Amino acid sequence: MKDWEAVADNLKKAGLSSGWVSALDLEGRTIWMVDGHRGDGKRFVVRADEKLTAFLELESAIRREKLERRPKSQPYIRKSKIGSKGRGNRSNLISEP
Repeated sequence: MKDWEAVADNLKKAGLSSGWVSALDLEGRTIWMVDGHRGDGKRFVVRADEKLTAFLELESAIRREKLERRPKSQPYIRKSKIGSKGRGNRSNLISEP
């Protein structure tokens, strides 16, 4: 599986449909356009010089939009594993970005 395919698969698992196309600009360079859309009508479109970069930019735009929709009173919580001696997962509270 190629890297961009892994990102596309993650988008699909998150409930987004995606599509992509390449084109040549006026100087003969290849550009990639990738779009992702949800069932609620929200659409994201990005453009980049490389296919993987376009997919990563799309993923980033979707994450930013998700963070912006979150109520300010709701903290961002990241789960991480602490040690390997059976401590399990702990939640770390991170301040607002």
